[in-house]
Amino acid sequence: MAQEKIESPLPGKILSVKVKAGDKVAEGDELFSIEAMKMENPIICPVAGTVGDISAAVGQSVKSGDILAVIEY
Repeated sequence: MAQEKIESPLPGKILSVKVKAGDKVAEGDELFSIEAMKMENPIICPVAGTVGDISAAVGQSVKSGDILAVIEY
C-alpha cells in the first residue's frame, strides 16, 4: 500500500482537524485548517485513500514541512 505524507505548506497554528484515523477521504477533501498571518488556510487532500496516522492537533504550532498526517492508498 502506498502512502502520501501530508506536510504543512506554511508555518502556523492548527485551527481544526477535519478527519480522524481510519476515515476514507477523496482527492480535494479538506483535512486541516491552519492559521497563518491571521488568515485561515485549508489543507487539501491530494489523493483518495484512508487516513492513517494523524500527527497534528488543534492548537499545535507547526512549521513549514512538518508532517500533519499520512494517507494510505
